[in-house]
Parts: sequence; C-alpha cells; structure tokens
Amino acid sequence: MTTHPALGLVDAIAAQLADPDTVPRGSRALSSDRQHLAYGPPGIALLHIELAANGLGPWHRAHDWLAAASRQPLTSGPASHPFYGVPAFAHALTCAADHLPGSYQRALDAMDAQIAVDVGRRLDAAHRRIDAGRLPQLAEFDAIRGLIGYGAYLLRRNPGSSTMRAVLDYCVRLTEPITHHGESLPGWWAETGPSGSPDDRFPGGHANTGMAHGIGGVLALLALAARNRSVTDGHHAALRTILAWLDRWKEKTSGGPVWPYWVTQGELRSGRPGSSAPRRPSWCYGTAGLARAQQLAALALGDASRQIAAENALVAALTDPEQLKATTDNGLCHGFSGLAHAAARTADDAHPSTAGKLRAAIPTLLAAVIPPGTDPELMATALIQDEEGGPGLLDGAAGIALALLAPSTAAPHRSAWDACLLIA
Repeated sequence: MTTHPALGLVDAIAAQLADPDTVPRGSRALSSDRQHLAYGPPGIALLHIELAANGLGPWHRAHDWLAAASRQPLTSGPASHPFYGVPAFAHALTCAADHLPGSYQRALDAMDAQIAVDVGRRLDAAHRRIDAGRLPQLAEFDAIRGLIGYGAYLLRRNPGSSTMRAVLDYCVRLTEPITHHGESLPGWWAETGPSGSPDDRFPGGHANTGMAHGIGGVLALLALAARNRSVTDGHHAALRTILAWLDRWKEKTSGGPVWPYWVTQGELRSGRPGSSAPRRPSWCYGTAGLARAQQLAALALGDASRQIAAENALVAALTDPEQLKATTDNGLCHGFSGLAHAAARTADDAHPSTAGKLRAAIPTLLAAVIPPGTDPELMATALIQDEEGGPGLLDGAAGIALALLAPSTAAPHRSAWDACLLIA
C-alpha cells in the first residue's frame, strides 16, 4: 500500500516534535507560550494524543508534552481562557483521558471545579452587562477567549451540567437585539474593531461573523449542543435567528455563496455589504468555518435543504480558483490544511449528494500543502522553525499535521482534538 505524501509530512513533524527537550532553544513554545493551546505544549500534545489513539505513535510522547505544559503552576481565573492556562490544558488532558481510562482524573476533577467557578463569574458579568444595555467585548463570548470556548469544553466533559445549561442560556440571550444609542443592533455587536481594540476603521463597531471571534462560533456551539440533546429554552429560535442573519448577508458570487467576515455600522444602516473581493475561505473567518456551522445547525433542525446548501457552499469555495488564490499559507486556522480538515469533517456528516464532491476536493488541498516531490523531512523542519507558524497548533506544524491526518488516511478521527474549534 502506498503512503500518501501528506502522511509522510505528518510522520516527519511528529518525529521532530517527539520530545519537548529537543525543541530548538529559545522556542516560545516552552517559555512564553507554555500554557497556550494555540502555540505551546498543550496543542502539540494533541498531535501525539491523536497519533497514539490511532496506534500510530507511543503514548509517552503525549505524556511528555503534557508534562512540559504543567511543570509550573497553570493560570486560572480572569487571566485564563479556553486557549490559555487551566482550560487549555484541561482540553488536552481530556483528549488523552478519553483513551486512557482512569488516567488524569484527579487533575481533571480539580480543573473542572475551577473552570465552573470561572465560567460562573464570566456569566454573571455578561448578564450584568446585558441588563445595563451595554455592548459586549468579543472576548466575552468568542471561541478563543470567551464563553463559547468554555461551552465547547463543557459540552464534552459534562453536557448535562447546570454550568453547561447556563452557557446555553447566555448564548440564547446573546442572539436577542440590543438597543444602543437608540439603534437596534444584534446582541453580539461589538463596539470595537475585529482585533477587540478601538479601531478608526470601524466607527460604531461591527458584528463579527467568524468562527473564532464571532457569531459563527455561537451557531456552532448551539448546533453541537442540540445534536447532543443538550437544549435550553429558546435554543432552536436562537439557531434560526443566527441563520437568518447569515442569510441576510450572504452574497452570491461567480465562485459561489460567500459571507462577509464582519458587518460594519455603515453596512448595517444601508443594508448592503461592502467589498466583495475574494477572501480566503478559512476556519477562523469565511466559508469553511461558516459552512460547517450552518451544516451542523441544519442537522440539528432537521433542515435537509439548508444542509445541502451549506455543503455546496463549501464545495464551491474549495473549487473556486479566486478563493483558493486568497489562501496563502498551510496552517490549520486559515490555510490549506485547515481547508482539508474542514472538508473531511463536513463530508463525514454530508448528504449523499454532496459528500463525494467534498471528498473529491481534498486531494488538491493536500497537494497544495505538500506538492509532489517535496521532501517531508525538510518541510517539517522548515515549518517547525518558521518564526510565524512554529511548532504549535493554530498556525504551526502540529496543527498542520493534525489537520492532514484524517484526510490523508481516510481513517476516522480518534480523539476530540478539534472540539476546541467547534467543528466537531
């Protein structure tokens, strides 16, 4: 049996990241990013957990990276968030514990108790903010730093808990309009720019549609929870509210339907989106993440026509030369490996009329990551040493390897490593 070149790259990355003690000196992964899921050991551990769960690597590598993350105390409380500190480490540890019954339970129980306290404090602050008629910060609710990210973790660890129900109640409330300076705005309207800071390019703020920082993540969490039979009052109405918003701002282009990354105050008032220049169809922003979120919502609502439309939107994005031209890196967050992973995850749940088309798009995406004739060892070294990407999960080598594994082997995902991305 021939090995797909992408699997050779996965093996090379895993081998070069086998031991935390051999990562190049000065690497941020083991210093400033030690507790970070996106850039540090917790994310790199996820690669070795998935490989070990597939029987493709030893468990001790995963344990070594988890140990590297926890050599010093982990941050909790206001300074932590789903991608940093206790919650980030807990996600990685849970992925390992799922396959090692009885392991890590005392640590997980302690972290779950701390996470419940932290989520409770965040929810209290969020409801006070809504009661006062103030607009949210993106970090209040987004998948990386906010309550949606916590919800993704809770949905796996304890979907029937009162804390999970409280997060879902908050999500429903977030979809209700808010009146600000006499103007009715979506409840997720942020007064800042997409960076979360004041931005002169966004006078009056914006409504973010992305999976990482916007309403796409809220849609995905509500959909995943509903499919898991974890439902609260107003749950399905909230799903439909978000879907109606996305329908309102969907643009029909020659390359297929697309959604803006955000809606500005000027666009909201005119009812028309701004620039329709092709944008990359990534997980964090754009069609890859939003199509998957809408597919999950359609499955939760039993809406077959919407499901097929979402899947076809992703097929169009993955086969449109202009959108692919706008994709300029290989990373999980907004690169070609992330597109391959999104295609594989979407295909797993797809209608028979679209599943084949989604899978047919994957080989081209894999070839974009590792073109024929590429030396996987040299490429792995370059990815790990790259200053921008580095060895980590979100933009770096570990994430690329994880994203390539299932698409290049046609094997099912064994761990829930990508639950933090809200696409599964």
